[in-house]
Amino acid sequence: MMHMKRSATAAAKKPLGVLILGRKRPGFDQEWNKIICARAMDALKDLGYTTVGAETPVVDDASIAQVLNRIRVAGCQALLMLHPSMGNGQLALTVAQQWPDPVVLWATPERPGDGKVSSCSLVGQHLWGSTLRQSGHAFELVYGDPDDNTLRAELVRAVDIARAVAVLRGAKAGVIGTHAPGFIDLAADPFLLKTTMGVQMHPLSLPQFIERVHAVPEDAVSKDVERVLDMKLPMRDVTKDDLPVNSRCYLAMRELMQEESLDAITIQCWPELPNMIGQWPYLAVARLSTEGVAVSIEGDVDAAVGSLMNCELGDGPGFLTDWLEHDRSTIFFWHPGMAPMNMCNPVGTEGGPTLARHFNITKPMVVDGQIRSHEGVTISRLWRCDNRYHMTAFEARTVPPRRRITGNMVLVELADAELERCGDVPRRFDRLVHAGMPHHVSLSFGHQVEALRRLARALNIEWWR
Repeated sequence: MMHMKRSATAAAKKPLGVLILGRKRPGFDQEWNKIICARAMDALKDLGYTTVGAETPVVDDASIAQVLNRIRVAGCQALLMLHPSMGNGQLALTVAQQWPDPVVLWATPERPGDGKVSSCSLVGQHLWGSTLRQSGHAFELVYGDPDDNTLRAELVRAVDIARAVAVLRGAKAGVIGTHAPGFIDLAADPFLLKTTMGVQMHPLSLPQFIERVHAVPEDAVSKDVERVLDMKLPMRDVTKDDLPVNSRCYLAMRELMQEESLDAITIQCWPELPNMIGQWPYLAVARLSTEGVAVSIEGDVDAAVGSLMNCELGDGPGFLTDWLEHDRSTIFFWHPGMAPMNMCNPVGTEGGPTLARHFNITKPMVVDGQIRSHEGVTISRLWRCDNRYHMTAFEARTVPPRRRITGNMVLVELADAELERCGDVPRRFDRLVHAGMPHHVSLSFGHQVEALRRLARALNIEWWR
């Protein structure tokens, strides 16, 4: 069952472009046309959307150009198309020529019980959808009454997907250094990234980043250390004297993202950083992801882009993790202490975020913490192989772990229905590894498989289930 968690935040987004297809010649039930349009706009307002373009119906190329120009000037990232009465199907190609991103087609119902066809809205949207598909233009199609909660949830999801595509096509992902030594499955292809999703990969110098870390002003570091202390994080084998270095990392990454207009970032975190600056940057990474930043470690560019996708779909950056071990129905995930702290047990409780040393190169600063149990989660991954992009996602539930290790850990269990649909965990793992899936996956709270599948479809990314 879909939920409505995004509706409350829709108003904070950029405005939504709305095109209403009119008719040059009278036809169908124009009274119902007005009624259903008014109800549709009321529904969008209830969902928190500010709309642009719906004031004047479009009927030809010229009126479409005028309204789309206003929509673009307003900075809209998604376009919704209403067919209160079936109109000119040729105009689908006009819209496709002038709006490169997915179009959300909303088909509204017929007037109930009057004994005749009142709108042919679903027929019109079917026509547009077929035309857009045959012309290679992505779209999302929703159908239902404006007051229906299921329709409203589907509408929010469709708009989120359209916006995510627009964000990706203008996004910039920074990579500080390169992938970690030997982790060649994480190597990124900047040209494939650009041609598939529009994302610009921006390489950044690791030595220059280290210089930036050392150059952060002392007063800024002191203020940031106080902010960390205010989090009341327990400490094990570290003290507050260890905090300034990670504050420098955090501030340097924040500054770099702003300076280079980055939407996502990844960092080559070893072996250079613990040796060159004396610490792992994982407290900085955990803080950034807790704040909603799309960030990854070990130079995993595609994971950072996947994190940006999760953010745009409303589930936050997620926990980037290794697939450590599994049995028929469960998977144990682990990574070395950089998960979003708001995904862990509460601070001060057993398994809550604790500042500590890395288990391997025993230097500060990791954030040990157990991912919360009894949560519905989505496990996903975006990757490139065979000169194209692939994506997978499946749903599970976090359960109490059978054993505890340092770092971030979580045990997930797949439902019987999921196992019956796609096979047990070992078979799924075998299938995905043979598809080239890298050794990192992302775990997010919430169930977003269908949204990710549709996003993959909009971007022409091969989907694995």
